Amino acid sequence: MVDVSRNMIAGLVVVFSLLSGPALAQSQAPQNTPQDTDANTYDKDSIISVTSDFLGSGSEAVAKVVEKVFSDLGRPNAYITGSEMSAAAIIGLRYGDGDMHHKIEGNRRVFWTGPSLGIDLGGNASRSVTLVYHLYDSEDLFRRYPAVEGSFYYIGGIGVNYQQKGNIILAPIRVGLGLRAGANLGYVHYTRERSWIPF
Repeated sequence: MVDVSRNMIAGLVVVFSLLSGPALAQSQAPQNTPQDTDANTYDKDSIISVTSDFLGSGSEAVAKVVEKVFSDLGRPNAYITGSEMSAAAIIGLRYGDGDMHHKIEGNRRVFWTGPSLGIDLGGNASRSVTLVYHLYDSEDLFRRYPAVEGSFYYIGGIGVNYQQKGNIILAPIRVGLGLRAGANLGYVHYTRERSWIPF
């Protein structure tokens, strides 16, 4: 009975995350632009392989999430593999770090923080693979990205949401450990160096 409940919750996480995020990105930016060619973007099979290996989650569930993001946004020209911790009691905080892999410019270390406000309670530690779109100069990553996020994390949960600033779109796919329920508004600030100030 417990397994059935967990599977139902996992399904709801994926469905809710996929339905809540794409509208923001789709309404404001095209899929791929003339600058996005096969030579400077990542194909779906490569991203599914990276995401499955890094998140250590079920390949079938990860593949469905990646396929949905590709359907909405096309091929990314960068991705970030990393980990983060977040907690909330109405006011939330998020801290993360990882490595960005840019198809043209190579790899570099990145950090992120962010506050949130909403009907949100709990905490979780996550591993994430963030697909990055329309990032032609890796320096342009370092800014604040508004995030409207609905989430329900349970042990082993998987989720995705979209974040956008200008033409750059981020799609973090997360597998988390912990318990968190609610919905929040906030932003994520990507930086070159680690900062404990979340704003």
